[in-house]
Amino acid sequence: MKAIIGPRFYGKCLQSGCVQAFARRLIAWQRRHGRRGLPWQGTRDPYRVWLAEVMLQQTRVETVVPYYRRFVARFPDFAALARAPLDEVLALWSGLGYYARARHLHAAARLVANSPSGRFPQSAAALERLPGVGRSTAAAIAVFAFGERAAILDGNVRRVLARHFGVQDGRAQWRLAQTLLPVRGIETYTQALMDLGATVCRRADPACVRCPVARSCRARREGRVAELPAPRARPKVSRQQASWLVLLEGRRVLLEKRPPAGLWGGLWCFPDLGRNARTRPASGVPTGPALEKRIAQHLCRTLGCELLRIERMPSFVHAFTHLRLEVQPWLCRVRVSRAMPVGGGRRWFGLRRALAAALPAPVRRVLLALRSQKAPQGTSAASARWRTSTRQSRPNASARRSARYTERCRPPVQPIATVT
Repeated sequence: MKAIIGPRFYGKCLQSGCVQAFARRLIAWQRRHGRRGLPWQGTRDPYRVWLAEVMLQQTRVETVVPYYRRFVARFPDFAALARAPLDEVLALWSGLGYYARARHLHAAARLVANSPSGRFPQSAAALERLPGVGRSTAAAIAVFAFGERAAILDGNVRRVLARHFGVQDGRAQWRLAQTLLPVRGIETYTQALMDLGATVCRRADPACVRCPVARSCRARREGRVAELPAPRARPKVSRQQASWLVLLEGRRVLLEKRPPAGLWGGLWCFPDLGRNARTRPASGVPTGPALEKRIAQHLCRTLGCELLRIERMPSFVHAFTHLRLEVQPWLCRVRVSRAMPVGGGRRWFGLRRALAAALPAPVRRVLLALRSQKAPQGTSAASARWRTSTRQSRPNASARRSARYTERCRPPVQPIATVT
């Protein structure tokens, strides 16, 4: 097998003048074939450029467009974003993923609004000091908002440079990216690099016949397009189980806010039976009467609710980059005691208001299923047999047993907040 191409090859290119030809061909290609009509194009507004660049981190353009439009309609500038509560920002971001980006945007907007000048940083070096803005993102903002000659190096650009010049070392790629910058047309050139990597020099099934620099591409000349860049080591994916308690009292549902840091930080989720150490069994969550007893005790002691009926909803898997989350939701019809515990980030929502809150995508799907009286899509075959409606069902023997556990509990007397 051939050795991995190192950083020395591009020195010959600098001497031969192919650097100037590379930038010139990309600029000409972008003007004829580049992507157009995107809502963040054609503006020098640093706020909108910054918002777009952050949203586009690890997210496809077609996914970002509707979120971007809604975001700028609600928060048209830094001041509006800085004034907004974080809950509202996260609600608009709900479904886009990588929620730390939304928290960083909010923190950065407040940092700018509270700075002595109240102005957005105007250089790549200053932009890099904002929360959630790395070197490549800072350079992209500086290029499109202020015309600075700065080099970007996102995943798409790394792939283009690795294939065309045979350079895979990270530091060498940064040096090469800086050397390739044209004297004029920096905005068009930068956008061309992004578009070329996204639409032509794709990771899988690259369209080399449409590439404007195919003649000088080393990977194509050596038949190594599929090999370059060398794949990175995949992160180890851990496995985690969750037992969600979907508590319904009439058309109200109980949600709790997750801690600010960690998975789905600051978002509203269902209470998780597995997160309470006192209710977690030694070997998984029990089933049958033992499960009903455990859930009934947990609801009574922790949430001040009487369990009337429990149904097993279809389980599903939600995949993250580093985590495989296996979720088993339990639909619990409850009666709320007048004496209820307070706090804990918990709140009762009407279903409509719950769907407007800051929710992870799986929680939203379960709530939509409850509202429509159907099972969540993309789950197991058991979803076809699941029904949420129990209006015509009488409490069975197991529900009566659960009620007896509730009678023994006397929770504190403060009410949980309710949003209707």
